[in-house]
Amino acid sequence: MIPLSFASKNEPLLIRRIGGGAQIRQRLEDLGFTVGTTVTVISALGENRIVRVKDSRIALDGDLARHIMV
Repeated sequence: MIPLSFASKNEPLLIRRIGGGAQIRQRLEDLGFTVGTTVTVISALGENRIVRVKDSRIALDGDLARHIMV
């Protein structure tokens, strides 16, 4: 498992774990990031990512991306 902040572009990945405190996990779940969901990195700049999850494009800063393990 690696954090989403280090994932390669254009590769479908399965979310295996969501870390962080209760508020962070709830925020990510509200955005569609749940265990078992597929996520694809569309664009990367440093640790920041634009990802596709459940037919949506979402921008994540490096801090949030580090909580998503793929």
